[in-house]
Amino acid sequence: MATTLLERPETVEQAESRSKLFVPDLVFVEPAALDYPLGEEIYQRFRQQGIPIRMTTSHNQVRGIPGDTEVEQYRNAKRTLVVGVRKTLKFETSKPSAEYAIPLATGCAAHCHYCYLNTNIGTKPYIRVYVNTDEILSRAETYIRERAPEITRFEAACTSDPISIEHITGNLKRTIEFIGRQKYGRLRFVSKFHHVDSLLDAEHNKHTRFRFSLNADYVIKNFEPGTSTFEQRIEAAGKVAKAGYPLGFIIAPLYWFEGWEEGYTHLLEKLNRQLVPEAMEDLTFELIQHRFTKIAKKLILQRYPKTKLEMNEGERKYKWGKYGKGKYVYPDVKAKALQAHLETEIARLFPKARIEYFT
Repeated sequence: MATTLLERPETVEQAESRSKLFVPDLVFVEPAALDYPLGEEIYQRFRQQGIPIRMTTSHNQVRGIPGDTEVEQYRNAKRTLVVGVRKTLKFETSKPSAEYAIPLATGCAAHCHYCYLNTNIGTKPYIRVYVNTDEILSRAETYIRERAPEITRFEAACTSDPISIEHITGNLKRTIEFIGRQKYGRLRFVSKFHHVDSLLDAEHNKHTRFRFSLNADYVIKNFEPGTSTFEQRIEAAGKVAKAGYPLGFIIAPLYWFEGWEEGYTHLLEKLNRQLVPEAMEDLTFELIQHRFTKIAKKLILQRYPKTKLEMNEGERKYKWGKYGKGKYVYPDVKAKALQAHLETEIARLFPKARIEYFT
């Protein structure tokens, strides 16, 4: 049995940090944000808390994030909040999860080494929240009308983890209740955080699928600093299921490490033991293998120089994507082994569950 699964226990400080709500060290505010009630409310709240606030004409003009090195500046940027207005109301597509990505925020305070936001956000890793929520939801309603009577699904976690900042904006609850009133609208999002209590009384009408990202202990402990623990996520999933939300789990990235079969079996068996019965009736799984680009690899090694994340192009398969760009995934033999093992164990432990895709 591989010893790589046996990691050192977390320190008290590390465990406490996983339980805390995100509070920024520095806040930038776009002047236009103060024209919206939510923008003014956030501004006044942080001002009363004594958190430094600076005005900026645009998030592209954010300057002065402290740090003597690139790594320090990156880590401080992840503790920085930008309060602004979403100017582009054309929604991006979000296949295979949904028809559209609904833009509620950008950025995340967690430090998952493998995260695609390393490249999507690039040199702007700070967290941006948008305060023109009514305009964003109005645009979503237009998309729903254009496709009716087909169902239009929106993904709210393409560019952020919405649970991690919900205590700041309340935008996710507003969106859940908005979609709950739409006959042909549905909402989906995923989180690695457990701060769900404010969403439990939302009038969702089962139009929102609440998903949690899970992984083997090895992956969570080595590559997901700053996120809630497995146990915290499962406890939150139980609350969500009891509140009547359809529930799902994304197991990503599926990662090949020594002892991976035992690791993922242990994950699913633990999930089976701890998940409340209410969750079992309408449960989905999404399976996503680890992938990276050359740009992502360069950024990850700059920002997390001690990472154990394996990114050897010579041991991967290059998979072409849109716009002539591609990424490195596992070769077919490994990918099929991961898929077969996960699908077999999910069928054994969750016979009523639906696997939506493997990619």
